[in-house]
Amino acid sequence: MSYQSDYDEARRRFLQTTIAGITLAGLPAWYAKDAIAQAREQDADLPKEVPANEQINIAGIGLGGSKGGFRQGFGDTQNIGSRPGVKRVAVCDVDKTHLEEAADIFGLKDPKDHYKDFREVLQRKDVDAVVIGTPDHWHAEIAIAAMKAGKHVYCEKPLTLTIDEGKKLVKVWKQTGRIFQTGSQQRSDERFRLACELVRNGRLGKIKTVHANLPGGPVGGPFEVKPVPSDFDWDFWQGPTPEAEYVFEKTHGNFRQWLEYSGGMMTDWGAHHNDIAQWGLGTDRSGPIAVEAMGVRHFGHNCFNAFQEFEVTYTYPGDIKLITSNNGENGVQFDGENGWIFVSRGVIRASDQRLLDDPLPANAVRLYNSNDHHGNFVECVRTKKQQPICDAEIGYRSVSVCHIGNICLREGGRPLQWDPVKQEFVNDKAANAYLSRPRRGVWKLA
Repeated sequence: MSYQSDYDEARRRFLQTTIAGITLAGLPAWYAKDAIAQAREQDADLPKEVPANEQINIAGIGLGGSKGGFRQGFGDTQNIGSRPGVKRVAVCDVDKTHLEEAADIFGLKDPKDHYKDFREVLQRKDVDAVVIGTPDHWHAEIAIAAMKAGKHVYCEKPLTLTIDEGKKLVKVWKQTGRIFQTGSQQRSDERFRLACELVRNGRLGKIKTVHANLPGGPVGGPFEVKPVPSDFDWDFWQGPTPEAEYVFEKTHGNFRQWLEYSGGMMTDWGAHHNDIAQWGLGTDRSGPIAVEAMGVRHFGHNCFNAFQEFEVTYTYPGDIKLITSNNGENGVQFDGENGWIFVSRGVIRASDQRLLDDPLPANAVRLYNSNDHHGNFVECVRTKKQQPICDAEIGYRSVSVCHIGNICLREGGRPLQWDPVKQEFVNDKAANAYLSRPRRGVWKLA
């Protein structure tokens, strides 16, 4: 097949997959019909010809994985790299085993395309975009450096480790004008978009409360200190975080349960569900104005130290409450004067089916439509017409809600006032001390 034939076939295959997914999504008939029509329109807007010299070259930074199954960074790089007119040209990971596994699967046989240091990847002129799937404490550092190097960025959520990192990242994004997609893929699910459109158009009347129900976190430890594996650069993995003794359970998938590197379930699942809550409320470029909380964490030396149990209550303008907790069915529920709508992965239901089945009027507010999160990123990189559905600012504002909650929990749950414009707590030195963290060694954010 020629390059153009490959491109045409891939476009056809992805459109068919998208339409099949919409058809099987259990959406109201009127909404499924609209979604399919919009998917066809979006496909029609794609360039009909993409010369081989306009191919998008990507590099995966932070792949994760093991012989038993790969993590998010690998999956993102694999999926984006399989899109029409996209090619994987480099992989980067501080774990040599993961690096070599990914390189082998991606067909990158030449060792010159294998890297441990992301800075070397960013020096390559042939890399157009990077896919960042590292642990959370590396996201902002690498994303900022990539944008300054002229690369477009797909970065996994939660987008940052601190509020201060997010402010700096958004500033660089605006300065460079790079295409930026945060890996909050629920925005590209028609069920979540339907729920948010109905809320935005007043289907439930005045919203009183939103529930973002997350999983609870695991209790674990104390874990054994072990010798650092020969194929793993523990010092580089730690990067800007405080130097610590090597404990395997701090790395790879378990890093999410340590506040040094992540934020527990509050940032892991919270970055997804709080994002949808704010999308529905129309506050995804601002945020709450107050917070209070209660929570429990069982921890000690070399134990998981993120909060395992929590209930965080945020107040938004209009006295709307967002309650983020580890209670209830995983998902997001909007409660209003006229009933409720619950949405989660694979599920959307309402207190009255008519809330879903009655079509919106022709003049209704319609939200950004993406049926394919990875495809949306690729399309935006190729056309440069708009930013993706979850750009850097939205991704930052979604995780900042989670950070605010964790800070409140660490301050004993006492009520705190938040200024979404200044992005700091109001007259509260103790709480504001958590907005940034000291950074180790050479890892200074510009």
